[in-house]
Amino acid sequence: MKEIQTILVVDDDRSIVELLRDFLENDGFYVKTANDADQALSALKKFTIDCIILDIMMPNQNGFELCRQVREESNIPILFLSALSDDVDKIRGLALGGDDYMVKTASPGEIIARVKAVLRRAGSQKGVSRRVLHYGGLALDLSAREVSVEGRCISLTPKEYELLRLFAEHPQLVFTYGQLLDKFWDGIGDKHTVRVHISRLREKIESDPNDPKYIINVWGIGYRFKGE
Repeated sequence: MKEIQTILVVDDDRSIVELLRDFLENDGFYVKTANDADQALSALKKFTIDCIILDIMMPNQNGFELCRQVREESNIPILFLSALSDDVDKIRGLALGGDDYMVKTASPGEIIARVKAVLRRAGSQKGVSRRVLHYGGLALDLSAREVSVEGRCISLTPKEYELLRLFAEHPQLVFTYGQLLDKFWDGIGDKHTVRVHISRLREKIESDPNDPKYIINVWGIGYRFKGE
């Protein structure tokens, strides 16, 4: 199963966000976007992010402050991408925990090359403490974003993977339809939206989707993961 890595692009300039989204998606990345720090923090809570491309001069909370806040809880690679080109800004960004610093004169090709470089470094570090969840014949390699059933790798969409990861990391915890809609669909949709995606996920991980042993219905409420 090919690993799909997710890049969070944070910039209040929507034209830059869309340009980077196009180039990153064309290079095989999954892309999330944010136009300010609040949106970025929300995305970090909702999704598994592998790398952040972070602007500095944003309204309210700037990129330096956001980097400091992220570093309190995470080692996600951070690449600053800013119009600020002075050495003092570069040094400050790297001192706060940034993994690289580029000015906005960089070409999209150079930015993607830098993204891949920090992901390689982060990947080699992850290899020291690889985390794999096992539930019977189901295994989730959280470092590689790989899922296997009875030793056979299966292909999940990014949404299916994030759903399964949420359940697997919280066995026996009931997630309501509303909680799942808020987390994965920004509150847009209804129970049918959730049911369709859970049904597709079950078809991929369950030996009998009509009698599931991993993702269990909690009738009228939602679902829980039977982590036994």
